[in-house]
Amino acid sequence: MSSNEIERTNNSEDIVKESQRRMSQAVEFLKRGLDTIRTGRATPSLVENILTDYYGTPTPLKQLASLSAPDAQMILVQPYDRSSIKEIEKAILSSSMGFNPANDGNIIRIPIPPLSQDRRKELAKSVGKMVEESKIAVRNVRRDGIEKLKNLQRNKSISIDEGKRAEVDLQKQTASHTSIMDDLYSQKSVDLMTV
Repeated sequence: MSSNEIERTNNSEDIVKESQRRMSQAVEFLKRGLDTIRTGRATPSLVENILTDYYGTPTPLKQLASLSAPDAQMILVQPYDRSSIKEIEKAILSSSMGFNPANDGNIIRIPIPPLSQDRRKELAKSVGKMVEESKIAVRNVRRDGIEKLKNLQRNKSISIDEGKRAEVDLQKQTASHTSIMDDLYSQKSVDLMTV
């Protein structure tokens, strides 16, 4: 353990701040994960992280091309380097998204087919699972924070009252972050079920 980490654990306020930072990271991770789930509406985030072989290096598509969605059923990919168009098209075809891109030598057009009702329900279950896993991560952060606070109380580094106040703060942060996750779930579910 570095001296920085030891200093950090000697203060209940720092434990609460560190826990809050880690909970916020879990929310951001969930947001990025939800962005990759297709809703039947075209958005560049569906393809931006597809890895493309660019001169032997796996590179995210967003670094190789300009991405746009001119309407709800089409994504346009305009490579910065035209010589990479075949590799980009191949990466899109081999991705798990099931897209069928078409290129005209300059631009790759990716039509977004509508989702079937069964596929929508399947994706909604997947979203629910992602949200639940993120909530578990937040609760684990709370548990770790409470454990650190209890260690400080046992070592007489903080008073019992200070420990209790910090635990209440941790619980408030946990409730706040899980509420944000519930809102993200509701929003994504509505997007998925909208035809």
